[in-house]
Amino acid sequence: MVVISVCSLKGGVGKTSVVLGLADAAMRKGLATLVVDLDPQGDATYALGAKATGSASGDVLESPKRKVLEQTIVASGWEGAGELHVLPGAPSTAALDRPDAQGESLHTLRKALGKLDYDLVLIDAPPSLSGLTRSALVASDRAIVVAEPGAFAVNAANRLFAAIDDLRRREAGGLQPLGIVVNRFRPSVREHAEQVKVLERTFGPLVLSPVLADRAVVQRAQGARQPLSAIAGSAPMTDAYAALLSRIGRTAKALRRRTS
Repeated sequence: MVVISVCSLKGGVGKTSVVLGLADAAMRKGLATLVVDLDPQGDATYALGAKATGSASGDVLESPKRKVLEQTIVASGWEGAGELHVLPGAPSTAALDRPDAQGESLHTLRKALGKLDYDLVLIDAPPSLSGLTRSALVASDRAIVVAEPGAFAVNAANRLFAAIDDLRRREAGGLQPLGIVVNRFRPSVREHAEQVKVLERTFGPLVLSPVLADRAVVQRAQGARQPLSAIAGSAPMTDAYAALLSRIGRTAKALRRRTS
């Protein structure tokens, strides 16, 4: 099982869209996948068509027991979802997003996920560096940083990479950055192309390929609570997410070799 946190430092960059696109790619590949919605807004839970049972991810953070997991994890409502499951998000989870969280409180999600058996876990972390995001990172093998091609992208990515490095030294020795996903790119906007070049000069191979275009089909899929692949005209985007999933697959193979 490989655990990936998808992070950002500001809302509106399409972090949840990346989680959903990767979940769709994993579903089409037949991978047993769990989406953990740690964002109190619960957008991933809604877009996945998940019907929560009354429990949410915050309940698992407070009590990382198998019984609580079984009561909370639900199937995705996507047609043909197979083994795509959801640990739902809810507004109540915000009470656990403490900026001073540290020590044992950051390890409860890792303990909970250790009781599960999936091929892939995707964590949709809140757009911040508070307790919920740090709990997600401590539970993860790799972290994806989502950035828009804007003027503040380099600074935001630097802050997240610094936080990842700090957690590696103190709480999560196995955590590594997988890289930066540049999202909502519009090739007709000169500033976007220039900012992508800045990111590539600054972070080199950490800028993952392909860059994700700004396409209306993504919003249509989310509004319909359907996988991206079910929407007409989505092939360029689904191909892009399949390529990103392949990068994760190479990471998973490397992890298996390291621990064998």
